[in-house]
Amino acid sequence: MPLIFELLQQMAMIVVIAYLFSKSPAMNYLTGERLHNREKLVLYIVFSLFSIFGTYTGLPIQGAIANTRAIGAVLAGLIGGPVLGVSVGVTAGLHRFSLGGFTAFSCGVSTTVEGLLGGLLHLYLRRQNKLELVFQPVVAFTITFFAEVSQMFIILLLSRPLSDAIALVRVIALPMIFANSVGAALFISMVRDQKRVRDKIGALFSAKAFTVADRTLGILSRGFSSESAREMVEIIRQETGVGAVAITDREKILAFSGIGADHHRPGNPVASKWSQQALRENQVVFVNGYDEHFQCPLSSSCSLGSALVVPLQVDQEVVGTISLYEPKTKLFLNINRSFGEGLATLYSHQLLRTCYEEQKTLLVQSELKLIQAQVNPHFLFNALNTIRAIVRKDADRGRELLLELSNFFRTNLKRKSDMVPLEEELAHIGAYLEIEKARFGERLTVELEIDPRLKSLQVPSFSLQPLIENAIKHGVATLLDQGRIWVRAYRRGGLALIEVEDNAGCYCKPLESQGLGMQLVDKRVKNRYGNDYGLTVDCLPQEKTLVVVSIPLPKELSSDSDSDH
Repeated sequence: MPLIFELLQQMAMIVVIAYLFSKSPAMNYLTGERLHNREKLVLYIVFSLFSIFGTYTGLPIQGAIANTRAIGAVLAGLIGGPVLGVSVGVTAGLHRFSLGGFTAFSCGVSTTVEGLLGGLLHLYLRRQNKLELVFQPVVAFTITFFAEVSQMFIILLLSRPLSDAIALVRVIALPMIFANSVGAALFISMVRDQKRVRDKIGALFSAKAFTVADRTLGILSRGFSSESAREMVEIIRQETGVGAVAITDREKILAFSGIGADHHRPGNPVASKWSQQALRENQVVFVNGYDEHFQCPLSSSCSLGSALVVPLQVDQEVVGTISLYEPKTKLFLNINRSFGEGLATLYSHQLLRTCYEEQKTLLVQSELKLIQAQVNPHFLFNALNTIRAIVRKDADRGRELLLELSNFFRTNLKRKSDMVPLEEELAHIGAYLEIEKARFGERLTVELEIDPRLKSLQVPSFSLQPLIENAIKHGVATLLDQGRIWVRAYRRGGLALIEVEDNAGCYCKPLESQGLGMQLVDKRVKNRYGNDYGLTVDCLPQEKTLVVVSIPLPKELSSDSDSDH
């Protein structure tokens, strides 16, 4: 019985070392996932040292050594698989063989077998998709138990003289089986608990990141300004609990919250050398408060002692920094350091997205202005001439047409939105058509066939006017007899289809050869909804030209049955 206590004492030393190992960076490799070669090499060295240490600290018994060597070999196989288990087993076995004794060979072989058994169990659990059981203490206890039992049989099988082997096994079997099995279970238990702590911290970190992102990204989408920065620093400080938070642009402090707010004031120039370094070199600067202390350039009595300064970027160009500070009396937590770096990356992406949206808005505004400018100047000239002629005969009708003309150009000048309801777009072309019908008289007939449920459909603004103008200029205006234009809007197959058709069939060019106005309409529809949508042109010479705009139906309009046309 004294032997089992001595082995348990030896095993306790191994457990202490295992505890220290669980706090080291090498712990990151014990994830239960597939290991890369570098990670396998690290674990090979670690478990080989465990096994060799277990041999060196063993107890001489009847010409052999009672030890805890099996822990390293079995766990290497259990965690890393057969190759790692056998590699550690061979290394530890060769070391044991070099020490000599009548069990030197049998112990060398048995240690290799123990590593193989751990590896085979790892392989079985992987194939059963139950690899998480690797980190269950009962699994480690059981496989080590059977591994040690196999070692006793191998000693009896290979060691000579047999009588000495039997006598040795009687003394060491139960103590070694029990001590190694308990030691392996305790090691795995510590690894499992450490993994749980790290997973819990990771979950808390993720939850905190999502909370901050949810509360601040909407603010940042309004632009990178002093106002948005003030709201953001308060939120970041609340969620992280750091001593202070600052956001700067390239030249000045935009916002500051926390310790030192009395002298770190918004509007002050960026003064600290670490912030200047982050801006200049586009790199994270960390002043941990031990190797290097944060020295406030504004006040010698400032309580801040450590700082993390992370650059904010837009398209690889630094536009500012976000800084987290802790007072001299508090340790800067690694989780806050990682959080600050991740938050800055997130904000940089959001700034890039905001910049993209601003550029997209400017492009849309430019396109709208271009479409407005595309209204045929001849239309205004012809409209004024038409109204002048009508005023001579019917002053009231002339005033009505002037009002229509006024409404048409007022809409052109005031409309800023990229999307408008179809009903508003129809009203706009209605004013245009009233003037054209007055100009052509009975030679022009316009028919509207509009699904009432589509009047609320959002369409690109100024999307119908170029189509109507094209139908009149290149269609009706070329006819000597009756000209007809049909404007239809209906639903089919999950699409809203808007058609402009004339009975002239005089404009049969492919879409890429059409006028700029029609090309812009097609481009705007595709940019918004995708390349499956947009304009199509169908022409039968001397019979008809049909232009169709296809737009996906929103859910509220596609829920009921489609109407047929």
